[in-house]
Amino acid sequence: MRIGNIDIDKPVILAPMEDVTDISFRLVCKELGADIMYTEFVNSEGLIRASRKTMRKMMFLEEERPFGIQLYGGAEQSMETAAGMAGELRPDLIDINCGCWVKKIAGRGEGAGLLRDLPKMERIIRTVIGAVQVPVTVKTRLGWDASSIRITEVARMVEQTGAAALTIHCRTRAQGHKGEPEYRWIEPVKSAVGIPIIVNGGIDSAEKARTVFAETGCDGVMIAQAAITNPWIFGEVHHLLRTGRLKPEPDFAERVRVMRRHLTLSVEYKGEQRAVLEFRKHYSGYLRNYHNIGQLRSRLMQFTELAPILEIIDNLEEPAPVSPAADRMQTAGVPIA
Repeated sequence: MRIGNIDIDKPVILAPMEDVTDISFRLVCKELGADIMYTEFVNSEGLIRASRKTMRKMMFLEEERPFGIQLYGGAEQSMETAAGMAGELRPDLIDINCGCWVKKIAGRGEGAGLLRDLPKMERIIRTVIGAVQVPVTVKTRLGWDASSIRITEVARMVEQTGAAALTIHCRTRAQGHKGEPEYRWIEPVKSAVGIPIIVNGGIDSAEKARTVFAETGCDGVMIAQAAITNPWIFGEVHHLLRTGRLKPEPDFAERVRVMRRHLTLSVEYKGEQRAVLEFRKHYSGYLRNYHNIGQLRSRLMQFTELAPILEIIDNLEEPAPVSPAADRMQTAGVPIA
């Protein structure tokens, strides 16, 4: 798959996720095999107001490349200005979010709300492309709801604007993250356009990724929620595609090592108290499949300082594994915008 200077065969990409894909998490996923990184969702209005929180979301490290900044907004002028600001940081690409399903965003004509006004979506894409010197890509959904799926038409329009690639979350806005993705729409899209098509939605295992590549002919896959509980999934997909064999799941020692790495990186880039508090959502994923993770997680969540958490982590002994059914009862889900 080629996008500008990016040329990767069957890339496995980390999706942009609000409150998840910060620098620390991206670095961990990169080390474990993710091919392309993205920021969290960056609000164009926040950028033009010079919001410090919004500006920080665009910061990235050279070792994260290839790297994309994802922008969202519903006003052409704001998106033009924001794109110019993002372009000054010299990312490898800028992505336009036309797929966020959250009501407060889609309801005001941003994110997936643009699917209800395709001429406006086209104007925004063209405006952003004209404002920057890096490739511009688009991420969207199949449609607003099941009765308004026009994804092949959308793909043709995206290509005609000069966008370099299109990522399709294979659910509608009405579905959110519920229901099975409909990958069947990708084959006709691939037949209709020549730009790379990346598939997102429901890719939660190496086997699923391989199936999506084989059945849709897509150029890349993008992984979101599954990476939160299993950041090793990127390497697992690459291993299966390369060898035809499943890679063994990480053992307890490896899970603890990466959890510790992730936590300490988070403290380095966010500061101790904020990092420790925000990291709480990751404990269940790193410690899944093991007995008494609920008690251990509760214990870790008592602290707002790093030292006592590291002391507990460094003295963990591998417990006896529990059944998958018991694990599902213990592991809490993480909502994604």
